Amino acid sequence: MKITPLSDHILLEPMKQEEKTKSGILLPESVEKEKPEQGKVIAVGPGKKTEDGKIIPLEVKVGDVVLFKKYGPDEIKVDSAEGEKEYLIASEEDILAIIEQ
Repeated sequence: MKITPLSDHILLEPMKQEEKTKSGILLPESVEKEKPEQGKVIAVGPGKKTEDGKIIPLEVKVGDVVLFKKYGPDEIKVDSAEGEKEYLIASEEDILAIIEQ
């Protein structure tokens, strides 16, 4: 299945947060975890349309790793050959920064 975002929306693959506390304790899978705040850009829409019909392209591109608002994006689940995958769809305004590695 291929998902193509519309307008200024961005499809993100959430990145797993480190599963170890600062003191070095490993957390089991069953522990309730916070929503991720980092993700990899999988697809982007064409951009936001202005009132006069011009399209303003997005600042992020496929492959970027971004920091986003914790409760901004919407969660979606997609069935694929590997099983069910979880993605996030965010507006460009939910993206706070591009993380360069």
